[in-house]
Amino acid sequence: MSTAPSIKNSMKELFEGERITRSFRKGEYVFQQGSPAKELFLLLHGKVQIGKLIPDGRELSLRICGKDDILAEFAFFDQDTSYLSNAKVLEDAEVLVITKEYMEEQLSAHPSRMVKWFQHSQIEHLKTQSKLRDLILHGKKGAVYSTLIRLCNTFGKQTADGITLDISLTNQEVASLCGTSREVVNRMLSELKKENVVVTKDSQLIIQNLDYLKEAIDCDNCPIEICQID
Repeated sequence: MSTAPSIKNSMKELFEGERITRSFRKGEYVFQQGSPAKELFLLLHGKVQIGKLIPDGRELSLRICGKDDILAEFAFFDQDTSYLSNAKVLEDAEVLVITKEYMEEQLSAHPSRMVKWFQHSQIEHLKTQSKLRDLILHGKKGAVYSTLIRLCNTFGKQTADGITLDISLTNQEVASLCGTSREVVNRMLSELKKENVVVTKDSQLIIQNLDYLKEAIDCDNCPIEICQID
């Protein structure tokens, strides 16, 4: 989740008032980087990857959004703004839609909603700070290990084998989330498997020793709403 429940519920009310829905298939884009920003979206179900194209043609994955997350990758109160990122559908998805203009009117007319939006934005900022901390202090290991921790917090389900990630990601997709190469992820996952920290079962990644990952990067044990991948 990307915000505390009360903030999410307040934002969701705006989308439910319009009740405009759209459906997307896996591989489609909800919006693309550089196109005019006219709408924002609330994800009802499915998973959507928010990413940015970098000069060499690769796409850096910033986060993966799930149910009730808001997709709004642009600056508000700017007449000629464009989407700053891509929103690629990883699993068939349905979204609620409102216009940028409607959202700006609601924020301007209702100070309480503006406060909720500031709270939402602040949490997103703290998430980014947390990711940068792990990368700066611990390099590639910090990026990979912290991504695994965030995936546990976001998509993890406790099972008899450990914390099973309820999402299907290739090593390349994990690498995109870490800002590193697939080869680095392959090597680190192989090392973690030898240490019995992670295992793969039925194409799902299972974290068997979450504390090992946390200790390796001096985890701050941030609040759960900050230590998320979405």
